[in-house]
Amino acid sequence: MSQTVTATTTETPISYDINIPYVRVSGESESKTKYPEYLPTWDKIWFDPLPPFEYHDPALRVKDKSKPNLLSNGAKVTHIQPCIGSIVEGVQLSQLSDAAKDELALLVAERKVVAFPDQDLIDAGPARQYEFMRYFGKPNYQPISGSIKGYPGFHIIHRDGNLDEINRFLEQRTTTTLWHQDVSYEIQPPGYVMLGLLQGPEVGGDTVFAATDAAYKRLSPTFRSFLDRLEAVHSSSKMIAHARMTGGLVRKDPVDTVHPLVRVHPVTGEKCLFLNGEFITKIQGLKEPETRVLLDFLLQHIITGHDFQARVRWQPRTIVIFDNRSTIHTAVVDYIDEEHGAKPRHIFRLCALAEKPIPVPRE
Repeated sequence: MSQTVTATTTETPISYDINIPYVRVSGESESKTKYPEYLPTWDKIWFDPLPPFEYHDPALRVKDKSKPNLLSNGAKVTHIQPCIGSIVEGVQLSQLSDAAKDELALLVAERKVVAFPDQDLIDAGPARQYEFMRYFGKPNYQPISGSIKGYPGFHIIHRDGNLDEINRFLEQRTTTTLWHQDVSYEIQPPGYVMLGLLQGPEVGGDTVFAATDAAYKRLSPTFRSFLDRLEAVHSSSKMIAHARMTGGLVRKDPVDTVHPLVRVHPVTGEKCLFLNGEFITKIQGLKEPETRVLLDFLLQHIITGHDFQARVRWQPRTIVIFDNRSTIHTAVVDYIDEEHGAKPRHIFRLCALAEKPIPVPRE
């Protein structure tokens, strides 16, 4: 049974993430959406902490790096930027064999972000999409956000006409961007993540990704050796506290996990910065002002690093698969105007949980 929650406009704190609805959408939004079965619901389900599990990355099974099972029959690959991001045309994800899925994992690990336009998997329904992503890892169950009834692994990003909410948000913030890596507080965070566009504005609502291995390499050897030894505390407590303040439903207890600040990618072997502006609460062994200065520097380094970023412009029925271990990303809420309000933007996300982050080996 879904829970209907009404939030007041005067006492409710502003969202820390303007992209996500924490309460049920209006009947008007329900009537306008092209995919009503993907509107967020809040089922009263409780999830216990996920026990540790063994993970085998499908990319490591690939023998032929040319990916003949995935990139055959006229498939076209266009790079968005030299070091990050590709667009693949002429491939239907719904038709991939297991061997092709392994090669897909390798392609995503190599290019970090891969967009697939005009996918029939968008219209195949939640069961097919859910099954597809289970091949790449265990599903992640969201603690607070709206999901699809019967499919708690879906995280629904739905915005429609919420101009007042966005304006109130921007009274306190200078930007709608929030750079993060998805659910990094989990003991075994996601590796491969799927985003599927159901409905979006003609212009705007892009997603920007940055390559955290390239960002790491741009730092001096002395600074890198310092970061290699650090560990950060990732916590979902702020997100859960916000949901409770707004009257939203909570499905999990807060999770606090210590992860290395620099992780080693199991497929590429590259060292990647593992941080975000949402879930890290402290750096082990540093004082609070030191933690703040260090995280601010690293985030600004990534945010301003346009030479290792890729901006994905969404098209109808596009699916994007990205590597959560070697990227950091943000949505861009720019699809608003005073005359017409905020345009509809409707996306689903499926996360495949992977290995526990691998620290840099000690010398």
